[in-house]
Amino acid sequence: MKVTVFLSTMVVAITVGLLAAGQWEAQAGQTGSDFKVLAPIRHGNLTVFPVVTSASHDTGSFLTLDEGLKSGEVEVTESGRIRGLIRRPPHGGVVHPAYPVHDGAQVNTLVLINNSKRPLVLLAGEIVTGGKQDRVIAKDRIVPPESDPIDLDVFCVEPGRWVGTSEKFTAGLPSAAMAAPSVRGSAMASKNQQQVWSQVAKTREEMTSQMRIEAPAAAPVIADTTSYAKVMGNPDVRKKLDSVAGSVEQEYSSTIRQLRDQNAVGVVVAVNGQIVWADIFASTSLLEKYWPKLVRSYATDAVVTRAKGAQVSEKAAQEFLENLHGRHETVDSEPGLYRHTEVSGDGFKAFELTSLLPKTGFALHVAKMVE
Repeated sequence: MKVTVFLSTMVVAITVGLLAAGQWEAQAGQTGSDFKVLAPIRHGNLTVFPVVTSASHDTGSFLTLDEGLKSGEVEVTESGRIRGLIRRPPHGGVVHPAYPVHDGAQVNTLVLINNSKRPLVLLAGEIVTGGKQDRVIAKDRIVPPESDPIDLDVFCVEPGRWVGTSEKFTAGLPSAAMAAPSVRGSAMASKNQQQVWSQVAKTREEMTSQMRIEAPAAAPVIADTTSYAKVMGNPDVRKKLDSVAGSVEQEYSSTIRQLRDQNAVGVVVAVNGQIVWADIFASTSLLEKYWPKLVRSYATDAVVTRAKGAQVSEKAAQEFLENLHGRHETVDSEPGLYRHTEVSGDGFKAFELTSLLPKTGFALHVAKMVE
């Protein structure tokens, strides 16, 4: 069910701008805001502000894509390539025949099956590699336990290939499992394949230019591939990303451990002195699962943006986090499963994934980007 609602700024701020126990409770301009930005962690032109909250939720029942693909409980394949997927019905019921195999692959659709007994969380920007092209997930969503095959909206991040390398997809390489905010934002906000391809090409070109300076032998290799995952997985590129992300990852991981009682749940991210992104989760444990690939995605944009700008203040990061006054709200809902809300405001877009499963009713993830 898709509903598009046009609301006044005040109504959107009240209905969408609150998120604790399922709603954003950060109230702009008031003390006691539910989300608090802490002192920044900086490395070069990458700045990360830890975010803590007074309210956290139990997310232990949720499965991540990395966990599901690693265990084999989650399968991702090209549309039309499902085979041998016979779900055994309970209590000795009739077994339905396997889905037929045919080459009906489509650029912007994959098929996913969650065979686990846990609901699966998918985040926009997560990359899966394989099939006829590497893809990036287009939006946050929840897939129910033991699901039937579902169509998964994706964008291609490898425009130069349409030949199958494997029937099944795997998680992207460690350094490329989450697209950089510039690519991720194109998928989430523009929802346009050509714009995603353009941003992938721009990132590849800028990374090639950077490697010509720091690792000349790697530059022609990077320039010759159209695969975003292969660019990010290049050993010299990974070394560069680790040099930026490693210290930030370790320092923030230490912060998470020290602030576990304060519920560290997210970050506000600045590159080259400009705030670009925020990721907020329902719990510290959920953040910890995504943190290694998130920090490398932020580092990617920092590496390809070589200039250094002024430093961003905690006050500016706090204001960015709290400002959700929007002009337009779009809601995409699967009753009893999840609600995905997109809010457009002056100079930003925000995306909230709320679980509607029993005993939940809270936001699992919120992403906010600068436009």
